Amino acid sequence: MKCFDGNAGRFVARGMLLLALSLAGCQETYFGAWEKLGYAKRDIMVERVQKARDGQQAAKEQFQSTLERFKSVVKFNGGDLEAKYNELSAEYDACEARAAAVTKQINAVESVAGALFKEWEEELGQYSDPALKSKSQEELRATRARYQQLLATMRGAESKMKPVLAVFHDHVLFLKHNLNARAIASLETTTTTLQGDVDQLIADMQRSIDASNRFISAMKTS
Repeated sequence: MKCFDGNAGRFVARGMLLLALSLAGCQETYFGAWEKLGYAKRDIMVERVQKARDGQQAAKEQFQSTLERFKSVVKFNGGDLEAKYNELSAEYDACEARAAAVTKQINAVESVAGALFKEWEEELGQYSDPALKSKSQEELRATRARYQQLLATMRGAESKMKPVLAVFHDHVLFLKHNLNARAIASLETTTTTLQGDVDQLIADMQRSIDASNRFISAMKTS
């Protein structure tokens, strides 16, 4: 019995090829391979913006979850203190992983955007019709402007994650070596500040998510 039919086998082979090219680090070859499979850089860019948007949504939810866990630990008034610490530590680890994924996804957007705009500029020289060339130049300018605004919003939200992560990390580390009710009570004064920082982060991430949706819509209709 065969494990894959013909189509599945070709799909796996293509996936392995693209993975190898990606690991090789040659972006032109990597995107060229995708284009041979029918995926233009524009399509890849839209897909990566979608992934970055979804990654930010997941991170937003995780930061909120971690904050709620922190608040529950600070309000501790009896029970298994070590179990509470373990829960908070797990929440922090998940938060850190989500933040790292967001950075990776934004980097991927930057990578394909650079390749797309470079190709677009080079191909402007191939036009023989001045009117069409001018129209393409204007579309390039508008698309690049939308992208730069999107990237600035994404990076702005991303930068807000690190300070909040640092506060979470400090508290997890402190509790690791001070598992007693008095130590936990001493952390309560930071709750209000931390709540404000997370609220601001979530608001910034939502703005980035909204900007991503607008960018995706514009790319699909232009």
